[in-house]
Amino acid sequence: MARSRGGGDERRWRKQLRHARIGRGSAVGSPEQMGRFVEALERIGYRDGQNLFGAPYDLRYAAPVLGLPSREFSMFCGNLTALVEHASSKNRGKPVVLVSHSQCGQFALEFLSRSPPAWRRRLVKHFFMASTGTGGIVGLASKDGGDVMSTRRVRRSFASAFDALPSPTVFGDETPLVVTRARDYTARDMPEFLSAIGLPESAVGLYLSRALPVALNLRAPLVPMTCINGVGVATLEKLVYWDSELDKDPEVVYGDGDGAVNLAGILALDTVIGHDPAQRGCYRSIKMANTTHAGVVSDGLAVDRLIDEIHEANRATETCVLATSGHSTI
Repeated sequence: MARSRGGGDERRWRKQLRHARIGRGSAVGSPEQMGRFVEALERIGYRDGQNLFGAPYDLRYAAPVLGLPSREFSMFCGNLTALVEHASSKNRGKPVVLVSHSQCGQFALEFLSRSPPAWRRRLVKHFFMASTGTGGIVGLASKDGGDVMSTRRVRRSFASAFDALPSPTVFGDETPLVVTRARDYTARDMPEFLSAIGLPESAVGLYLSRALPVALNLRAPLVPMTCINGVGVATLEKLVYWDSELDKDPEVVYGDGDGAVNLAGILALDTVIGHDPAQRGCYRSIKMANTTHAGVVSDGLAVDRLIDEIHEANRATETCVLATSGHSTI
């Protein structure tokens, strides 16, 4: 783990990599799960502090709308920029392979999208995004899934509180995600839903002015990219409140996904990123059957597949050529 700009402690970062701690949160269900992935990398020759590095982040914060300042996100980007440059210089100037898991993928996407094109072209060889969809997840609207209900008490002060609420670009304007006797709520109705569960107007305003614009502006990173997601696992798809009491436990309708990320969000990556003319030809999507959100980085066969993909990308002597279409060439 490299010392980052801003006074990062190298030994502390190494400990965080070993125990899979990402800032004040965790990228997976437990430190042991991410630890299995790290151990698998070490078995094929990666060494902590030499060619294996970790970047902590604080999942209470979120990427701001383009043009708006954010001290925390700026610090994250500055630290990660320094770490990438350090890792490259420590390995004879070779470009790096970035690997993210879960919510970290959204941070990494925004980091890459906002980095200078020449910098990306020179220093990022490939980006692997594991267990991350786009357009939010329905589970965030449940009382337990993402604690949106509890944002009435604590989490509404976090910039990331509404980041992963379902987006109309993925879930549409007509599919009901929350059903009550009085009315249904689609992804387009999330502001009304937030008001209905008791959030103040100021909190709804934060969702409309900060979280939603970032979600709607998701862009291709314009570096070679592979998305790896589990599918075939029961995933919360719809909440039903027959008594219209939104503070009670709902009946749950399940669909496909990885147990956290809905299949709709996984498939949307193929459209939003894979079909971007500037990214086309430099995008792959791997869907692992019957693999959970955490299992992508912890289950034996899934980890083996992920490691194989990373190893092949790192060994490759040729890379795809990204075209230009409304973006700078990478």
